[in-house]
Amino acid sequence: MRLMTWNINSLRLRLPLLEKLTCDEQPDVICLQETKVPDPLFPVEQLQEMGWKYYVYWGMKGYNGVAILSRYPLEAVQNAPDWCGRGDSRYVAAWVQLPTGRVLVHNFYVPAGGDVPDPNENDKFAHKLAFLEEARAFFAKDTFKSSILVGDLNIAPREHDVWSHKQLLKIVSHTPIEVKALNAWQDTGFVDAMRHLIPEPEKLYTWWSYRNRDWKKSNRGRRLDHIWVSPDLLAGVKACRVLKDVRDWEGPSDHVPVMMDLEVIA
Repeated sequence: MRLMTWNINSLRLRLPLLEKLTCDEQPDVICLQETKVPDPLFPVEQLQEMGWKYYVYWGMKGYNGVAILSRYPLEAVQNAPDWCGRGDSRYVAAWVQLPTGRVLVHNFYVPAGGDVPDPNENDKFAHKLAFLEEARAFFAKDTFKSSILVGDLNIAPREHDVWSHKQLLKIVSHTPIEVKALNAWQDTGFVDAMRHLIPEPEKLYTWWSYRNRDWKKSNRGRRLDHIWVSPDLLAGVKACRVLKDVRDWEGPSDHVPVMMDLEVIA
């Protein structure tokens, strides 16, 4: 199975990019974040024309929104958590039925957290920390086997996941309190597939700000997009790749896709 995760930053706006990505890379499953489309307007017909036969999604107008697209049958997880009770379209999950077995895919869009890294002064940051704790507590209740957790988690946890560890320690997405919370969530039963195959000190980024006119020259990136797997799937992880060139396509998202090739054996 070739799985991809991408914060597309408006699905309808970037349908041509999704079509090119689908043709170029031939993913079997793609998880999208920030689809920014309410469910009644989800572009089913256009996606079917690209070959996406199965999909689960939860969206809202103008912001947030998540979706899982698949070439294989999907069984949506019912009664999925609504983190922090906000109904803000940040999570969907589904079983993917592969010829060799099935895997459970969790697709997250974690709150960005605003600009001030103090939950007492910034409600957005407080929301982010509460979201992370709820997710940790939920996954700590059970052992999730045959599971993949992906998405824009909006945290770059490691020193070499950011362009300057020292300069970003007080910047939201790389603060110690966020990193600690993310690591506690991962420790409930997941392995960072990207860093398993591409260990530090190699730099890994998946996001570059629109504010940088020449993003490639400045290269002030962060690894905000992640793929985690349950330990029973780890031996099947064959490749992980950041599709950096997508950032140079016309009208790009500020995030680029991350791709994993996984062998699933029943």
